[in-house]
Amino acid sequence: MSDGSAVRSSKDDDARGDESKKPRTGPITFYKQVVAELRKVVWPTQPQLVTYFIVVMVFVLVMMVLVSLLDLGFGQLVYEIFTTTGE
Repeated sequence: MSDGSAVRSSKDDDARGDESKKPRTGPITFYKQVVAELRKVVWPTQPQLVTYFIVVMVFVLVMMVLVSLLDLGFGQLVYEIFTTTGE
């Protein structure tokens, strides 16, 4: 059985070999890079944060109501199907 997934080229080996040759980043360098990236972040203002919070809470509440109604409806449907008497 010969499929293309089992065939590896030297290009694949070269790409993997380059990654293993990179030096590891030390914890201090990593921390400095994290701090540098966090300084680039555009943080929301307090009014934006309040607005985003309200939008998320409304969405979550709407989804809770939707799922609850579906659960109630399907539960009632299943109850009606399995509790019918054989008259």
